[in-house]
Amino acid sequence: MATKKADTRYIEGIGRRKTASARVRITPADKTTITVNGKDVKDYFAHQAYLNRINEVLETPEAGVEHYDISVHVHGSGLAAQADAIRLGVARALVKEKAERRTVLKKEGYLMRDQRSVERKKFGLRKARKRPAWSKR
Repeated sequence: MATKKADTRYIEGIGRRKTASARVRITPADKTTITVNGKDVKDYFAHQAYLNRINEVLETPEAGVEHYDISVHVHGSGLAAQADAIRLGVARALVKEKAERRTVLKKEGYLMRDQRSVERKKFGLRKARKRPAWSKR
């Protein structure tokens, strides 16, 4: 007979940006800890600007965010896009937990998905839009 695990109820949110995709799981805890791909968030994102992007959602005063254990699995794209994907995933998970947060987080712009991505390269061109130099002769 299998042993029973402790109540590990979590809420999941998915965030995407460019080709980065982040699966975020939040669990209520005594203090806030963030783990990204098995590493501490400060080890994964060395630059402070990326950490600030992620913490913006958690530090919104009107949202009434408590302490959470946040586990993130992210892949694709670069660190900047990954940080934005994590921020969107955390915001979506917080709204799933409490629907009253939606208006505050939406007003701050944390629930908006940035759909911009790289335009594909076209045949006969050097890049997506750059053409070879035209010469009359």
